[in-house]
Amino acid sequence: MSDAFALMNVVGLLAFAIVGSLKGAEADLDLFGVAVLGILTALGGGIVRDTLVGQVPLALRTTTDVLVVLLGVALAVVIIRRFGDLRDHPLVVLPDAVGLAAFAATGASVGHEAGLTPFGIVVLAALTAVGGGSLCDLLLARVPVVLREDFYATPAVIGGVAFWLGVSVGIPVGIATIGCAVLVLALRLLALRRGWRLPRLPTV
Repeated sequence: MSDAFALMNVVGLLAFAIVGSLKGAEADLDLFGVAVLGILTALGGGIVRDTLVGQVPLALRTTTDVLVVLLGVALAVVIIRRFGDLRDHPLVVLPDAVGLAAFAATGASVGHEAGLTPFGIVVLAALTAVGGGSLCDLLLARVPVVLREDFYATPAVIGGVAFWLGVSVGIPVGIATIGCAVLVLALRLLALRRGWRLPRLPTV
């Protein structure tokens, strides 16, 4: 496992553990429910990623990932107690964007290491980025954000393409991994700031 992958994995786990826990608090779940959503949001994408390439999920092979997730849940509990209602607050929006970026990068990296096609690398980048959050939304009986948000999964897809283009022209995998994360984060934050939306089909 490269240093870049390890860094992006820790960042993604911490960020999405906070996001999932905050979603649980917003839904008025108890402490156990908050923790479950934090853990699921953080680990779900990585489990999907590793399962698709035929690996035992990393979260089941190391205690480090679980400890990072629990730290994220604990931070979220502190944030909840300090700030109360956090709907659309930067304390939710920013970690969500960071987690999306970090996990898109880890998905692309794992796809490359597994020898997937360019299409496979892009798919793995997107699924890793949105998998945990989608499972969280389903448990909360919501339409997953990826299916209704203005510009959410698209940055992950673009980041996966950028990763593949980078490694295909000889850029080291570690640099391509970090570059993918930076690009996805920039696109997501720009989308939030400027209100970017994909076109919707007209209703009948």
